[in-house]
Amino acid sequence: MLEKKEHNYEKAVLVGLITKDQDEEKLTEYMDELEFLAYTAGATVEKRFTQKLSQPDSRTFVGSGKAIEIKDYVKEHEIGTVIFDDELSPSQLKNLERELEVKILDRTNLILDIFAQRAQTSYARTQVELAQYEYLLPRLTRMWTHLERQRGGIGMRGPGETEIETDRRIIRDRISLLKEKLKTIDKQMATQRNNRGKMVRVALVGYTNVGKSTLMNSLSKSEVFAENKLFATLDTTVRKVVIGNLPFLLTDTVGFIRKLPTQLVESFKSTLDEVREADLLIHVVDISHESFEDHIDSVNQILQEIDAHRKPMVMVFNKIDDFSYEKKDEDDLTPATRKNVSLEEWKKTWMAKSKYPTVFISALTKENFPEMKRMIYDEVMKIHISRFPYNDFLFEYFDNDEEEEENND
Repeated sequence: MLEKKEHNYEKAVLVGLITKDQDEEKLTEYMDELEFLAYTAGATVEKRFTQKLSQPDSRTFVGSGKAIEIKDYVKEHEIGTVIFDDELSPSQLKNLERELEVKILDRTNLILDIFAQRAQTSYARTQVELAQYEYLLPRLTRMWTHLERQRGGIGMRGPGETEIETDRRIIRDRISLLKEKLKTIDKQMATQRNNRGKMVRVALVGYTNVGKSTLMNSLSKSEVFAENKLFATLDTTVRKVVIGNLPFLLTDTVGFIRKLPTQLVESFKSTLDEVREADLLIHVVDISHESFEDHIDSVNQILQEIDAHRKPMVMVFNKIDDFSYEKKDEDDLTPATRKNVSLEEWKKTWMAKSKYPTVFISALTKENFPEMKRMIYDEVMKIHISRFPYNDFLFEYFDNDEEEEENND
């Protein structure tokens, strides 16, 4: 379970609910994201199943009729995996596996699987392993399907429960060991952060797949892995960057996501320490995504949870090269939606009134890069002057790229 696996693209179906807390439009957004998660993990989605319920069914998440419909479809089309958009309880997971007779995954398990694939360093693998074991522990009974025949009575007691309890004890011991290991690594990383001296620390934050690693590569002229998949970057990367002769440390962090599993937030506390201990945050947003405002809210919520929401920030709206909208006809009297708003119109909304410096760029084409660099420079300089009030005269702003071009000439 915990090893890095090569995926053959397996066929899957998705299941989600329209509830009083989640309307059809919101569910469509979540299902689009879930399909991208499934693709990132190595699956192709054949069909989506949705149902309107006031709340999830306590037994099988969906109603019994919908469960039969899903079962008939997966059997007819030889589907091996059914993925649910919300976290399933241990009993729901067990009941669904028994009824559908295929592999059942929920959103949390899917994200954990992606993290397991993406983890490169020993530290990241330890964090993922801890999160997986904490997820697995209450669901351990579903692994023991060979004990289904044991209904009680003479000759039918144990050793099933003994085996399960033994495994629970092994997993609890493993969790304790991993937590101790993480504590040791945390101390080492804290020492590393202290050894970086008083240099200003800047952290890239944002929703997953918004272009943080691409921006990191452009600013630091390094080769951080970047890919158009969710959670392409899992390991924290720190690079020294110089803008206008002003050096600072730039950190690329793991992307956030809606419904982020609590096990991951807990396990990745040290990774989030890079954000918590940064002097300045660069909040990168994919403005080409139709739900970018929700993404901003999700990131701000997690920043608040880790007590990093009061830090100075620069808002960077990325992927303007990929932005598109549907212009309404003049005689179209239907209400305007987010899809009808142009980039120029967006710039005149709440973004213009933000308390943070705001810039619109393309990390891919480097459009508006000089403006963004100037903003970052100004914010870093403020922090630098407060820290070293007597040597700010040493630094003079100029664009690194322009300087390089002059030298090349």
